[in-house]
Amino acid sequence: MAPIALISVSNKENLIPFAKALHSIHGFKILSSGGTANCIKNEGIPVTKVSEYTGANEILNGRVKTLHPKIHGGILAKQNDQSHIDDLIKENISPIDLVVVNLYPFKETIAQTNCNWDNAIENIDIGGPAMIRAAAKNHDSVIILTSPNQYENFLNALNTGEISLEARRSYALKAFEHTASYDIAISKWMAKKNNVNNQIWFEDLPLKQSLRYGENPHQKASWFALENEGWGGAIQLQGKELSTNNLLDLEAALLTVQEFDYNTKDSNKNAAVIIKHSNPCGVAVANSIELATKKAFAADPISSFGGIVALNKTVNLATAEILKDKFVECIVAPKFDQESRDLLSKKGNLRLLELSENAIKNSRNHHIRSILGGLLIQDQDNQLINLKDWELVTKKGLTIEEEKDLIFAWKVVRHVRSNAIVIASNCATVGIGAGQMNRVGSAKIAIEAGCENVKGSVLASDGFFPFSDTVNLAGKHGIKAIIQPGGSIRDSESIEACNKLGLAMIFTKKRHFLH
Repeated sequence: MAPIALISVSNKENLIPFAKALHSIHGFKILSSGGTANCIKNEGIPVTKVSEYTGANEILNGRVKTLHPKIHGGILAKQNDQSHIDDLIKENISPIDLVVVNLYPFKETIAQTNCNWDNAIENIDIGGPAMIRAAAKNHDSVIILTSPNQYENFLNALNTGEISLEARRSYALKAFEHTASYDIAISKWMAKKNNVNNQIWFEDLPLKQSLRYGENPHQKASWFALENEGWGGAIQLQGKELSTNNLLDLEAALLTVQEFDYNTKDSNKNAAVIIKHSNPCGVAVANSIELATKKAFAADPISSFGGIVALNKTVNLATAEILKDKFVECIVAPKFDQESRDLLSKKGNLRLLELSENAIKNSRNHHIRSILGGLLIQDQDNQLINLKDWELVTKKGLTIEEEKDLIFAWKVVRHVRSNAIVIASNCATVGIGAGQMNRVGSAKIAIEAGCENVKGSVLASDGFFPFSDTVNLAGKHGIKAIIQPGGSIRDSESIEACNKLGLAMIFTKKRHFLH
């Protein structure tokens, strides 16, 4: 008896050559429904419509086509179980050997700007998932294909002999992933339309690539990403394969450089960020991208060695001239012009990534971390600064330049691991202290890194001062102004110390812890 293939697909890519090969080369009898049947028939390939085979017409405007015992009995029958075979013979049902199904284009439908509720609902497939799940469950007897990308591999396997059990299980796994992804899309869409939150966290991220290793060589790692969202939309122009640590540092670099308007045309907002171990070690803005880059490297030449660079403007030849002499792991920017690419191509291992503004805008505003047995999900800490909330709490006021530097330092400090201190001057970092167990410890590190450049600078702290010790240390080294959240029960001590030392201090009334 000829093997039977049931084909019902919305994505008809490579359908006709596949159906021809099944029938002409491998002797399959083809069952099909709806538009798929018409498409196959129009190409002169013999096909039996499901309604003819079952004796039941399609009803409810096509909502019911394949939901019939002759279809699901043929799919679910164990072909090595005599009792199942006896049932098929009794009910005049033929076993189905191959199911080729992909689903109504629900994701594509809801992505359309003019999609309404009824249109989306009608693109929720019912019969398709039922057939896919049935065939995947019974993969010992039935092969399930859910993507045109599988056709060539399947036909090649048929040419060489039987499909192995390992291959059948692989196809079944892909099938369940296909329906799971579909259900996630529906659930998330319904929650959004009903203005409610899912009570179960759903995510549908395909594997982008297996990484060489995780943070250390003994750790396995994989990168899952949507094609056009966030880093999934980045284009790697050259260089070695990205590592786990590269991606973590790239994320920190991008979030920091975004503080300065990622693709703005304002010439005073050219920004350069250098990241080392997820912390900024050099950040600067200037009236050209090459000057910003030069200032960022000058902020901490030692720590920038082997770092990650993020720029918010097109990389030109002048910027590439600066970068070619630096040892860095990766550079990410909205674009690299051809001259810069030609120059940097001489550093074959250097990773260059273009990440467009659209890819960033498409990314979700979630920050997700895993803990044992669960996830922590929060909004990104990326709210715009509202200067109206700030309060000058000292007798001494601010110069225009000090105010600019305080705004700059406040933007940077929320991207430094807590306890965080940023010292800045002329819209560039001078010294950064990160991740210490006490705030004055971070301040000491930042001051030591800045050396003589600390004098006349400003200081930003991500959290309030529990004591006046950080203020006293800042004043001792010539710092002129401080910005911090405020809110400590000892705020008055810090204010009094500023007034005594002649420092200005701003309370932002918002903290920026980063753990």
